[in-house]
Amino acid sequence: MFKTVLFPIDQSREAREAADVVTNLVQKYGSRLVLLSVVEETATDVAEPDAMQSSEIVSQLLSSAQSLFSQQGIECEILERQGKPAFTICDVADDIGADLIIMGCRGLGLTEEGASDSVTTRVINLSPCPVLVVP
Repeated sequence: MFKTVLFPIDQSREAREAADVVTNLVQKYGSRLVLLSVVEETATDVAEPDAMQSSEIVSQLLSSAQSLFSQQGIECEILERQGKPAFTICDVADDIGADLIIMGCRGLGLTEEGASDSVTTRVINLSPCPVLVVP
């Protein structure tokens, strides 16, 4: 049913909580799991970039998540991309032929357009496949 599952992660509590749902679903369906983290584009005038703007921190996050899934007996692929999170998530889902995207309800960020427009909302609206949002 879900041959390929894309799990975009950041350092949020919601992403950590969604990992349990991902584990259960991937084990149940024997799905291919792809972890994605997006290094956000930074403005050149920002003195201190946030964590998701650091390639090193994102790489560590992906490695840590891969280890956690490995402990559950789940092999997964990791992808690190740079760009605007919602658009990048949807592009990767299309590129890998994802059957499902699983993500937390909020994550770290709202888009720069405002509080009512989260990355999750954008992914729901742009996704080439179903999106399971974990509250």
